[in-house]
Amino acid sequence: MSVTPPGPEAPVAARLRGVASSPVRDLLALTEKPGILSFAGGLPAPELFDHVGLSAAFQSVLEKGSAGRSLQYSTTEGDPELRRRVADRLGVRGLPTDPDDLLITSGSQQALTLIATVFLEPGDRILVEDPSYLAALQAFQMSGAVPIPVPCDEDGIDPAAVERLVAEHRPKLLYVVPTFHNPTGRTLSEARRVELAAVMERTNLWAIEDDPYGELRYAGEPSTPLATIPGAAERTLALSTLSKVAAPGLRIGWVRCPPGLRRPLTIAKQAADLHSSTIDQAATARWLAHVDLDAHLDRLRTVYGARRDTMLELLPGTLPEGSEFNRPDGGMFVWVRLPEGLDATAILPFAIERHVAYVPGAPFYATTPDPRTLRLSFTTHDPAEIRTGMERLREAFRHATG
Repeated sequence: MSVTPPGPEAPVAARLRGVASSPVRDLLALTEKPGILSFAGGLPAPELFDHVGLSAAFQSVLEKGSAGRSLQYSTTEGDPELRRRVADRLGVRGLPTDPDDLLITSGSQQALTLIATVFLEPGDRILVEDPSYLAALQAFQMSGAVPIPVPCDEDGIDPAAVERLVAEHRPKLLYVVPTFHNPTGRTLSEARRVELAAVMERTNLWAIEDDPYGELRYAGEPSTPLATIPGAAERTLALSTLSKVAAPGLRIGWVRCPPGLRRPLTIAKQAADLHSSTIDQAATARWLAHVDLDAHLDRLRTVYGARRDTMLELLPGTLPEGSEFNRPDGGMFVWVRLPEGLDATAILPFAIERHVAYVPGAPFYATTPDPRTLRLSFTTHDPAEIRTGMERLREAFRHATG
């Protein structure tokens, strides 16, 4: 058996130093093994994809007379019809938007990367929730920026702490997931949204409002977009995606940006990929034109809400005594804190041995992690599978804690 000798050390850019691979993505690869029930990834349920409607949409844009356009190069800003459809939907959700306000991106992850490219220089500070969305932390670290964690509680980020940290660090940006936060599932209260907007106005702080989960609400009233509140509206880049409500494989996301940022973001996207997939944009626009989106969302909410309820019902008997967990009104995640002295990362191998998985919370912290925390996603598995997974998880905790 021959062994390929190691090649020369590649001259990798310094900005990659200290940027680790996502443990969530690594764990998803591990949990693809047959038989593992994974509560790790924030994955939509594949049986709820509108494969019939999407198939028809793709077939339509590939028909004679349409294929020449849908298979050709396109504009960097995005398919005009898709931008119009997205703008209309945002207006229905209380975020009035002109199609020209939108830049279509390859998922909202690319929007984060483009914003980091436009805003951030090496050494710049950016405020983030503590904990925060892991892939956003990666994007900011890749730009050489330094994430500064802001204290949070069950009502979300603390506006007073934001104002204090702005004075201390002079950050370029604030990054928030205010509605059904990833990883904690919590939602920023209406009162704090108004307080945060006032802080942004007083300090001239710009914000990224990331909202991939806002339409997946199972209880309570819709939240007010930060990007509509006076004081914040002029300083907020609003991101979202169809990954959670249509299909992540489409890679359709967008950023709604103030006028002064449209050109620099467009130039950054030109340098990145010229434009997002033309055919995916055309098919998505066709799908949005023909699907009853409200009925589709009602189905998602009904199914996911029942799965959330099943997990919440079973968690008290699953977790070690003294554990805490929240009860999110929507989204995909439940956030758990184990009792003092336990480490969710150290316990994970016991879970994998029993063919169940979760994501330890530690990687979601920009600085000092809480080792007791973990994230559970309830959307991928039906109630019967959730019950089986919770039984396996209970056994893992029992063996790990002696």
